[in-house]
Amino acid sequence: MCRFSPVLRRSNRDCQIDQHHRNQCQYCRLKKCFRVGMRKEAVQRGRIPPSHASPNMVQSGDFYNGQPVSELISQLLRAEPYPSARFSSQYAQQGSVMGIDNICELAARLLFSTVEWARNIPFFPELPVSDQVALLRLSWSELFVLNAAQSALPLHMAPLLAAAGFHAAPMSADRVVSFMDQIRIFQDQVEKLSRLQVDSAEFSCLKAIALFTPDACGLSDPAHVESLQEKAQVALTEYVRSQYPSQPQRFGRLLLRLPALRAVPASLISQLFFMRLVGKTPIETLIRDMLLSGSSFNWPYGTGQ
Repeated sequence: MCRFSPVLRRSNRDCQIDQHHRNQCQYCRLKKCFRVGMRKEAVQRGRIPPSHASPNMVQSGDFYNGQPVSELISQLLRAEPYPSARFSSQYAQQGSVMGIDNICELAARLLFSTVEWARNIPFFPELPVSDQVALLRLSWSELFVLNAAQSALPLHMAPLLAAAGFHAAPMSADRVVSFMDQIRIFQDQVEKLSRLQVDSAEFSCLKAIALFTPDACGLSDPAHVESLQEKAQVALTEYVRSQYPSQPQRFGRLLLRLPALRAVPASLISQLFFMRLVGKTPIETLIRDMLLSGSSFNWPYGTGQ
């Protein structure tokens, strides 16, 4: 039986390790850390039960919500340029319906954060710049929808139509109806992610899976990019299995959200959120400029608040 643990499965060294009992047995908690991908050299000597100490271990800070996470997930989380709550809380006090300018400003921050996040996650900076541009050009709209869901971007119909310029120029009824249908698709995708109660670690993995797509045109080594996508999938699989053991269908449900995001046209996002900022400049051009300029890129709205 393990030391210090009153929560046992009646088998040797097999304690129950969850949110409520994670501090009961150091040995089994350490074993779980290794199972989800923590490196043995990242454990501090003296924090391990004496009978299991090893001379080549140091303490890892790779925990999320009190549970161990893999090094990859930890790095993905640390790459976020702004805390997710910072986006929506800044505007929450201004009422339930955001104004057009606030919607555009928040959208600019989300797009900027997407590029900054990609620049700082594992593996992406080592890719050729042409590959980085190709990956972001293809996946930016899916990443934007994920960020919109994560930050609870308000998606009320009237201000979105106003932001898209529908009140400034007369349009045919058929075009307005078609556009509203596309907005409802966008709203539906965000709502489905909200119902799943996706946490920050899961959002980070989903964004990495979406970003590292071997389908991008002109990649120098699509097989390598696919291997990076598989790393993110494995990290998400093990994280969900560890964090949500009572939800065996959760990983599949999360992964199935990604193809559905492509139902939201990139052209819709451009017209809804960026027409007032950049006119007819393609978002793909902005993304390339942001990637090459880094934090020195200047939006019409600041991003450093």
